[in-house]
Amino acid sequence: MRRHLQTVIVTVALIQLLGVPLAAAGTQPQSKPLAERLGYPPGTKLLIVHADDLGMAHSVDAASVKAFEGGLVTSGSIMVPCPWFPEIAVYARSHPEADLGLHLTLTSEWSLYRWGPVLSKERAASLIDQSGYLYPTEDVAAAHIDAHEAEAEIRAQIARARAYGIQPTHLDSHMGTLYQNKALFEVLLRVARDNGLPVRMSREALAGTPFLASILRPDDILIDRVNTIGPDVSPERWAEFYADAVKRLQPGVTEMVIHLAFDDEEMRAITSNHPDWGAAWRQRDFDFFTSETFRRLLRENNVKLVTWREIGRLIRRQE
Repeated sequence: MRRHLQTVIVTVALIQLLGVPLAAAGTQPQSKPLAERLGYPPGTKLLIVHADDLGMAHSVDAASVKAFEGGLVTSGSIMVPCPWFPEIAVYARSHPEADLGLHLTLTSEWSLYRWGPVLSKERAASLIDQSGYLYPTEDVAAAHIDAHEAEAEIRAQIARARAYGIQPTHLDSHMGTLYQNKALFEVLLRVARDNGLPVRMSREALAGTPFLASILRPDDILIDRVNTIGPDVSPERWAEFYADAVKRLQPGVTEMVIHLAFDDEEMRAITSNHPDWGAAWRQRDFDFFTSETFRRLLRENNVKLVTWREIGRLIRRQE
């Protein structure tokens, strides 16, 4: 997931901890805190450790699977249009217990490694640039995309995932494209509701985007906050940032969004000239979230790991 400074500014409200009550944004708060609805006592600190971008590259898949096996990365989401999607689909079929959702993809950000939509280009004309690939940034994509074509494409991505034997546990949006305007967010919510799946939405982030929060329903499930590292954190402070995030974790459900891969020849080629979310970045994420240091921090700070699968069960109970 590469971002320019401009796109970071556009989407910062969607991913940072804003500290504003959701009720102020005009939505109805959930009647009971999500952690308690999941069966945990008041005051419990719950954490989803979520790996984005599965299927993007073999290096991403290999690092993510290794992290899942270590037990500290609890969840991930798959990019269906990407070249290495079939590989991660094999893993998903053979590990039906894995908490794997879909990273709905309407952008293709790497300059030398591109992909297009699942639909034919004739059916997704507004989604592609002059070269026939998805647009490189979420703001440019949102400015061109027809919402009806976006909906058809993400439904096609879900259908392809299921055709490959994947039973997704949740949905989110690559580079936040489906959060860029009200029409696209409505598409995301409609598709998620039709499929009975939870969506990456947090109370704190949506409080800063009332045009999105205004279309939520009282029965929509929101986690409390989403956290992720950004380009402003130097490599030397990487582990410190994550350690502080664990130590400062508040009660409720937090998702930590991470990006895993190995700093190998494949990833260096794919992400050449793009250090943000690049090969070394992803190796640092892998190193921390598979470390005994992270395991110890969870234990010392009484943090319990949870999954989107657990949250999805609440939707099925409501149906």
